[in-house]
Amino acid sequence: MRGWLASVTGVAEARMVLAAGASIVDCKNPGTGALGALPVATVAAVVREVAGRVPVSATVGDFPAMDPEAVAGAVAEMAGSGVDYVKIGLFPAPRLAACLEALAGWAGRRPLVAVLFADRAPDFSLLPRLAGLGFAGAMLDTVGKVQGTGNGGLLAHQTPAALGDFVARARDLGLLTGLAGSLGLADIDRLRPLAPDYLGFRGALCRGRARAAELDPAALAAVAERMAGGALGVPLPGQGDGAAASLTPFVG
Repeated sequence: MRGWLASVTGVAEARMVLAAGASIVDCKNPGTGALGALPVATVAAVVREVAGRVPVSATVGDFPAMDPEAVAGAVAEMAGSGVDYVKIGLFPAPRLAACLEALAGWAGRRPLVAVLFADRAPDFSLLPRLAGLGFAGAMLDTVGKVQGTGNGGLLAHQTPAALGDFVARARDLGLLTGLAGSLGLADIDRLRPLAPDYLGFRGALCRGRARAAELDPAALAAVAERMAGGALGVPLPGQGDGAAASLTPFVG
C-alpha cells in the first residue's frame, strides 16, 4: 500500500493534511454529496498551496443520471484548475456507456479516475473498458455515508474477498487503485492486506466523524499514525523506500 488520501475543503485544510503526511490532497465538498465539487477557484488555490509536493485530486460532483454533456463539462471545468487528477463517480444509469465515451478524449489530456460505488452494485466488468479508454485509475467509495444515514462504510457493502478481487483486477489492467467510504482506524488494518495503492479518508479526520465538520488534529494524527503502520512498521511516504515524489500518485 503506497499511502493515503485526505479530502479537504480548502487551503487551510490542505496545509493540515500535508503536515500530517498525507500522500494525496483531494479536493471535495462533503456538504453537497458523496463526490461534491468545490469551486474551481478553491481547487486552484489548493493546487498553488501544495505546489507539487504531493498530487492533488478533485471531484466533479454527483451526476446520478450520468448525462454525458454535463459530466464532460464538469471535467473540462475542473481540469482548468491545474489539478493532477480528476475523479468522476460512475453511477449505474442508462447513459453510463455514453458518458464514458464522452470522457474518452479527456483521459488522454488529463488523468481521470473512475469512482465506483460499493453500495450501488458496482460493476467490476467496467474495469477493462476504463483501462481501454485511458483512465488512470479506479476506486471504490460509497454514496451513503455513516453520518446521518446509517448506511455503513465500505466493508458494510463489500466483503474483503470482493474488495481484493476489485484491487487485483484493476492492478492487472494497469489501473491505480483506491478504497474509501467512511473508513475508520480499524478498517485500515483490515484493508492493508488487500494492498490497494491508497486508502481515502474524510469523516475519520473530522470532529465527531462528521464529514462536513472541520478537521480534527487529533483524529488526523491518529489516521496518519495508523497508516504509517504503527507496530507493523510500514514507512511513511518519503521514508524507508524512497522519497514521496517517487511514488506513483493516485486519488481516492
